[in-house]
Amino acid sequence: MTHRIILFRGMNTGGVRARVGEQRAMAEARGLRNPLTLLASGNLVVESDRDPVELEAAVEAETERRFGRRIETIVRSPAQWAALIAANPFPEATSVDGSRLLVMVMKDGIKPGGLEAVRGFAVGEERVEAAAGALFFWHPEGIGSSKMAARAQPRLIGLGTGRNWNTVLKLADMVGLTA
Repeated sequence: MTHRIILFRGMNTGGVRARVGEQRAMAEARGLRNPLTLLASGNLVVESDRDPVELEAAVEAETERRFGRRIETIVRSPAQWAALIAANPFPEATSVDGSRLLVMVMKDGIKPGGLEAVRGFAVGEERVEAAAGALFFWHPEGIGSSKMAARAQPRLIGLGTGRNWNTVLKLADMVGLTA
């Protein structure tokens, strides 16, 4: 059996509060084995061979049943996660500060014109590139004051959920990838 990385968009924000213990219990109720959480921000690793797209739909249905609201879910296999890491267009940034590199993992791809539109909001040395079905945002001055980050909304770029590079690598470690 292999692993699946489950990313929730907006878990513990927007009115949905689900402690990590509840997230693990939900995974077990769906027949997923050995659920592990990372931080309290919607990162779950489970043992499963289920197709990622099929698993996304099943977990979303379970979040609606359990929490009264469908929480968008993105599931990736270890191979998909390894490809994401290998595609990083800003390898130099990871040696500077991994918290300033944000990876927006996209559910159904990037909207046409989304990359170009969000680039228009970049200030100073900020950059964004698309790779491996994700958007990689480099915020050398931090994400908190970035107009580009604030404008990278689903209506412009498509539905995704962001994780900083440090979290991306911790999730890789949890599924046995050496990053």
